[in-house]
Amino acid sequence: ARLLATTRVAVISGGAMPQFLSQIVTQLPNETNFNNLYLLPTSGAVLYEYRNTGWTKVYEELLTDDESRAIEAAMHESITETGVIDLSVPAHGERIEPRGSQVTLSALGQQAPLAEKLAWDPDRSKRELLRSAIAKRLPEFSVKIGGKTSVDVTKVGIDKAYGVRKLCEHIGVPEKDALYVGDELGPGGNYEAVCNTEAKTQSVKDPVETAHLIEKLLETAS
Repeated sequence: ARLLATTRVAVISGGAMPQFLSQIVTQLPNETNFNNLYLLPTSGAVLYEYRNTGWTKVYEELLTDDESRAIEAAMHESITETGVIDLSVPAHGERIEPRGSQVTLSALGQQAPLAEKLAWDPDRSKRELLRSAIAKRLPEFSVKIGGKTSVDVTKVGIDKAYGVRKLCEHIGVPEKDALYVGDELGPGGNYEAVCNTEAKTQSVKDPVETAHLIEKLLETAS
């Protein structure tokens, strides 16, 4: 909230808008300057800004119903082929979730506890097996590793780099003046695509390290 008082901040993730609202927006004080907050759900396929006491959609790259069904079928086949998801263990919510502009496969379910997510695939090998199996079935789509247990599928060219470029264009900020903070910026990582933009990048390993970085940014701005 303190950072938003003076700086424009964007959050980009594979999650859908309801997750952004519950996990971010409702956790901030009522007096937060939401006009400085931009939300990019589903890996940058959608952009929202806060105007006139509500969230307004700037753009959205929707999948068709047929595309969503084809993606879901490919995910089911890939789960069977790879065997990396233990289907005998009940999921925490839906494993496969159509999100309008993206379909997400969450190995443990969308509502899985963070500790379980962190323990499931620490070396990314399971997610890479799933990503590869899905990608070979869907050459006409973009298939990326998402969060700690997830794989995201969008239209070709729709990824976090796309979201960064569209945001910078919308708010009139050169890419080179943007700072992107993420935890998996290396090859094959969740945020690898952002390295293809002109934005500066800063790697962090967890929320604690992110909080320290925000404090440094606040000190620099003061």
